[in-house]
Amino acid sequence: MALSASARPIAGAVATLGVSDRVAFLRKTYTLLTVALAGFAGCTAGIIKFAPELSLRFSAWAFQGQWTWIAVLGMFMVVGYVAQKLAMSETSRGLQFVGLAVAVVAQSILLQPLIWVLMYKFGNHADMTGQAGVIMGEAVVITLAIFVGLTATVFITKKDFSFMRSALTIASFAFIGVALASMIFGFHMGAVFCGIGILLMGGYILYQTSLVMNYFPPTAYVAASLMLFSTIATLFWYVLQFLMSMNRR
Repeated sequence: MALSASARPIAGAVATLGVSDRVAFLRKTYTLLTVALAGFAGCTAGIIKFAPELSLRFSAWAFQGQWTWIAVLGMFMVVGYVAQKLAMSETSRGLQFVGLAVAVVAQSILLQPLIWVLMYKFGNHADMTGQAGVIMGEAVVITLAIFVGLTATVFITKKDFSFMRSALTIASFAFIGVALASMIFGFHMGAVFCGIGILLMGGYILYQTSLVMNYFPPTAYVAASLMLFSTIATLFWYVLQFLMSMNRR
């Protein structure tokens, strides 16, 4: 699930800075976010290309049963929590970058099972050719379009969406509860569930962009990048699943 942060004002937050300092903070945040996304794409493709057997074994193990997949998600939630804590370190810039790198690698590994399903169901001989490549390309474009559009909405309107914190927290717990129930009791909501996940991540993008603009301290650009990266990676996960559900063979 996407990372979040407190909506309470922080001493020395970006909103209290001069225009040049604020622009510098935002430039660092979104530059680092771009690097993280490029690293995510490269790491995901690299694992498939250079360690396909390891990736396939992990994916097969992850899909062994409902409880196995719940365990996988649990492990990655723990990794995400650790990565967030490292990225928010106030003692070492190096630890902050380690936290971001851990998150990028973890998200790349978590995506492996879904990539294999995509290739086997829609590719030719378990590769990214044919319809699999089309679906992957569409997922990338849609994810980026949603993120850029919602980010532009916050920047252009300058509206503070931090009021969404409570609603997003409640919606997230409800969403996780439904996801766990579906895995335990074996019912599937398919594209509807993925669509709700997309809407939820869209809400997080509005909320977190407001936090970046108004509440993060100027030194916390690594933590801000990690927060946004986590949400975009999760959004991509649901967009890809949604497209696969809509194109199911």
